[in-house]
Amino acid sequence: MTRQPFAAGDRVLLVDSKLRRYLVVLAEGGEFHSHAGFVPHEQLIGQEDGTVVTSTRNARYTAFRPTLTDFVLKMPRGAQVIYPKDLGPLLLLADVYPGARVFESGVGSGALSMTLLRAGAEVFGYELREDFAARAQRNVESFMGADVLERYEVEVRDSYEGIDHRDLDRVVLDLPEPWRVVPHAEKVLRPGGIFVAYTPSIVQVSQLRQALDSSGFQLAETVEVLNRTWHVEGASVRPDHRMVAHTGFLTHARLLQS
Repeated sequence: MTRQPFAAGDRVLLVDSKLRRYLVVLAEGGEFHSHAGFVPHEQLIGQEDGTVVTSTRNARYTAFRPTLTDFVLKMPRGAQVIYPKDLGPLLLLADVYPGARVFESGVGSGALSMTLLRAGAEVFGYELREDFAARAQRNVESFMGADVLERYEVEVRDSYEGIDHRDLDRVVLDLPEPWRVVPHAEKVLRPGGIFVAYTPSIVQVSQLRQALDSSGFQLAETVEVLNRTWHVEGASVRPDHRMVAHTGFLTHARLLQS
């Protein structure tokens, strides 16, 4: 993450007194408008992370460089994204490391792609819809810069019909029928390679696990991540009434035989 002052073209997260968040792209002569007046971008350009600015109606905003989580939740998207509570565990289950060759299918809006690329992987993506593929590439470039595109390749392809890349370290899927990719993954993963699939439905998990059990993959496991925050205010300490419970299941397995 850069520590340079904010500049035109940078994305900035503005947080108001009620902790509402606004993602803004700075521009020369630009303005951020809300119900509480507007903030000229010139108040932010040249300033540091954590700067506090005031709108024309005296609303205060603290400016930060957005984290990956901030961007994933606010970025332009068409497809539903994998949420941050699942992206972190997925990254560890897949054991992604710098230089890993990762095949991703179901690229969507690019949330998973950015997570893999941030970890240093080289990502080869297949996406059925051309508009989704284009949006994912724009989102990746917007958040991570043009240089990262050297490690990011997206094709408008159907992974159910096969995978052309070989000697892959990881296969990561966000697809309705990931079991259809299992035979292809067996052929393109190196021995010891890891397969991970994100699926919303337990019925999908059941069919995927059957396919994995009938393949060269072993050590299969399915997990669900629940996210509960806590209310902490003085002596009042209790779980929040609302929590982010089910979003999807993460199934992972390892190729132990060719």
